Amino acid sequence: MAGRFNNKVVVITGGGSGLGRAAALQLAAEGAHLSLVDIKMEGLEATKQQITDSGAAGEILLLTADVSDEAAVQRYVSETMERFGRVDGFFNNAGIEGKQALTEDYDSSIFDKVIAINLKGVFYGLKHVLPVMKQQKSGYIVNTSSVGGIRAVMNQIAYGASKHAVAGMTKDAAIEYAEHGISVNAIAPGAILTDMVIGSFKQINPNDWESAAKEFVKENPAKRLGKPEEIGHLVAYLLSGDSPFLNGTIIPIDGAQSAKY
Repeated sequence: MAGRFNNKVVVITGGGSGLGRAAALQLAAEGAHLSLVDIKMEGLEATKQQITDSGAAGEILLLTADVSDEAAVQRYVSETMERFGRVDGFFNNAGIEGKQALTEDYDSSIFDKVIAINLKGVFYGLKHVLPVMKQQKSGYIVNTSSVGGIRAVMNQIAYGASKHAVAGMTKDAAIEYAEHGISVNAIAPGAILTDMVIGSFKQINPNDWESAAKEFVKENPAKRLGKPEEIGHLVAYLLSGDSPFLNGTIIPIDGAQSAKY
């Protein structure tokens, strides 16, 4: 496995924390050059430090961008191309949960923000990375959907809408670009132990999020939360080109919880 990404360039949005950081660590360990994108430089620098401490030798470019701003997306793609000259893999991952509330009580401004980041941000990434890969006649893209993109989740109307849309865009892009040697897939994580998921449990029980987590995992066949590194391994596999005929799929990684419904 080591060296699977030698001389390959991978762009990761949301690279300053959570799933993006986990993927960055895995890809760096396998030799990738990384273009890491996040809205805050602080998180990016922390990710880079972890990679450096691990002894990985690939180049790392840090770029701040608001993925809901199309001009900012164009900039992170163009700056990546200026530095590396190509994009072999793209983890189109940046996203937020928003607030939990019944549909009738959901704040419309928060709805707009979730849609702007989770849906438009993924669309803008596809729109500006796909032409690069089309020119290269090769490339692998992984979008971050969610189990909330393949089934219903209570009190998360905006998140569910955005992640269902990501699943749909993944399939559309896959059939449009397969003939150009490009694979577009999506992951659908369940509850993975990241700061975002901890924040979700804090919305349920502000004083004791761990109790909320324990209650949640009772319904999971695996009886636990997922680990970020498990996502990192899956993303690396999908971006590696080991199975290029795998295309247009939405892959749950949730301990089999979604299989129960």
